[in-house]
Amino acid sequence: MILEGNQRGGARRMARHLMNTQENEHVEVHEISGFMSDTVMGALDEIHAISRGTKCRQFMFSVSLNPPQGVISPTGYFEGAIAQIEEHNGLSGQPRVIVFHEKEGRRHAHCVWSRIDANEMKAINLPHYKRKLNDISKRLYLKHGWTLPQGFIDKQYRNPLNFTREQWQQAKRTKEDARILKQLFKQKWDKTDSKQSFQNALKESGFWLARGDRRGYVAVDYKGEVYSLSRWIDLKPKVLKQRLGQPEQLPSVQEAKSDISQYMSDVLKHHIDTVCEQRKQDYEPIKRAIKIIKMKHQSQRVNLQQEQKDRGQLEQKQQIARLPRGLTSIWHRMTGKYQKIQQQNKQESQHWKVRDRDERQTLITRQLQERMRLQERVLHVRNQHNHVMLELRKDIGRYNEMGEQALEKSQDVQHQHANDIRHGM
Repeated sequence: MILEGNQRGGARRMARHLMNTQENEHVEVHEISGFMSDTVMGALDEIHAISRGTKCRQFMFSVSLNPPQGVISPTGYFEGAIAQIEEHNGLSGQPRVIVFHEKEGRRHAHCVWSRIDANEMKAINLPHYKRKLNDISKRLYLKHGWTLPQGFIDKQYRNPLNFTREQWQQAKRTKEDARILKQLFKQKWDKTDSKQSFQNALKESGFWLARGDRRGYVAVDYKGEVYSLSRWIDLKPKVLKQRLGQPEQLPSVQEAKSDISQYMSDVLKHHIDTVCEQRKQDYEPIKRAIKIIKMKHQSQRVNLQQEQKDRGQLEQKQQIARLPRGLTSIWHRMTGKYQKIQQQNKQESQHWKVRDRDERQTLITRQLQERMRLQERVLHVRNQHNHVMLELRKDIGRYNEMGEQALEKSQDVQHQHANDIRHGM
């Protein structure tokens, strides 16, 4: 289970993220403990209010818990991981909120603790929390028999294609696959050894090397989207400078965009629009299927919740009816029979609680399996589109090369014509 945590402020922003039903197909508030409020927004507002009595600005500790791809983890696994996080970071007993998110057939959890010790009115220090989370994550992989990611075995095998949230958001905005983009930029860099060769390699895939306003070296694609090379290749500006020279020697972003528009033909633009429209058409039936299955799953969960509530009320009435009243109650207390009935009721309540939890987990597991099968269709369409877009980038590169050759040829002709005029020919 991958654990990613950070200290942070922004209570309301965090609450909106946790309760985001637009990005997530299912949002389940699993626990709100240690607060007066029974809502996520209210609970995190309480953390913020208490923190104002201290100098702490990052008054929350937030951790996301993500099982391996294709693994459906029961709720108990998440609860066990959260307990370990608390124990190793001195957060036991602190107010917390646990929320589950489901999207694309995957279920993960978020846990947010208050860092403010209300008795001492100071923030709990969290030294080396990233290393501790990493150690807990390794133990969870081993405990549950999951295959360890290569990065856990040896740092040199960590996936170089991991990307930041900003990169993912940029790729999402431009409807690109962040993993493919990052791999493309890295491959172009690794396979070249000079500014010119890198510039040519980028153009082969429809990117123009340019000078950014604040980010130094950037690549501009045929849509005018700007990509920071230091961010996407994971290199410091000084390393880029050693190969690419001074940024001032490169065209500006606007000049690159002008250059791009010069070479993009109406036919090629139409081809791009056709590919994007085809992707939209291919996704449309899948989007409808996702919407239908989401509504069906939500209805099933609501029905199960109501069934368990009705059954619980009936079982509670039966337990109350089992307890003697009046004089009989006094006699049963004296003989110890009353206490035995109470113990029986307690054991039954615990059994019913486990039963209800298992029923809900069974339903969630079945629904996730169904959603994962649908996600296979999504991935198939997505991979097809990515393949087409990669081929399209090659076409753009070839077209750019043709345009440059045509421009050079035209300039040569003009130069020769000028020479002829000067020599009176």
